Formats: sequence, structure tokens, C-alpha cells
Amino acid sequence: MTEKVEYGEFYARWYKPRVSRLWWLRRRSYLVFVVRELSSVFVAWFVVFLLLLVRAISQGEREYQRFLDLSANPWMLALNVITLFFVVFHTVTWFDAAPQAIVVRLRGRRVPAKLILILHYAAWILLTGITAWIVLD
Repeated sequence: MTEKVEYGEFYARWYKPRVSRLWWLRRRSYLVFVVRELSSVFVAWFVVFLLLLVRAISQGEREYQRFLDLSANPWMLALNVITLFFVVFHTVTWFDAAPQAIVVRLRGRRVPAKLILILHYAAWILLTGITAWIVLD
């Protein structure tokens, strides 16, 4: 598709190639990028769900029970399982990008990217363990 643009006495034609709406399916890296961006919607749902839980708890036992009943619906369970998948995917892709985004220097030397990645995952495992210990105790 071309478009004519007037410049004084002459016309310039701009070349605008048609891009498929499914351009992101051509390469794995594009697909991962788009799915990661889509995962943000599920991260947002996770935050909303937790805020609704906190609100239900603050409203008393009756509201909390209503929230638990809503959460026990099969469609809500399915949504939250899908959300768990996307939140974990979002976290993993975020951690994988962190070594390129973070430059840490100790004693004038750059900390290796692999060490930054390992420390991120170690912190995630540690915090998950602490949370599980608090919740399940």
C-alpha cells in the first residue's frame, strides 16, 4: 500500500508493507514476547483477586464465607489455575530478563549475569518457603 505525500512541486510515495495480524507467530521469540505481555492481564487479575480477599476478610465472617463460596466455583478455580500458569510464566521471563537490565558492580567488577539470575531464583524459592511455612503452620 502506498500513500502520496506532497512536497512542494513533487510527490513522494511512502512504502508501507502490509503486516499480518499474526506476525508474532512467525518466531518463537515474538510469541514469547506477546504471551508475556498478555500475562500482565492475569497478573492484574491476581492482584484484584487478592484485594477482594482482603476486603472480604475485613468485612467479617459472612463476607469471607461468600468469597470462599465464589472461589470454589469450577470456573473460578479454572481461571485461577490459568492465572497461576501465567503468573509463573511472567515471573520466569522477568527473572530471565533481569541480568540484562541490572548491572551490579562489586569492587569495580561487574557481577556475572548468571549469578544475578541464580540469586533471583534463590530469593524466590526462599520467600516461597517462608510464605508456605507461615500459611501452613
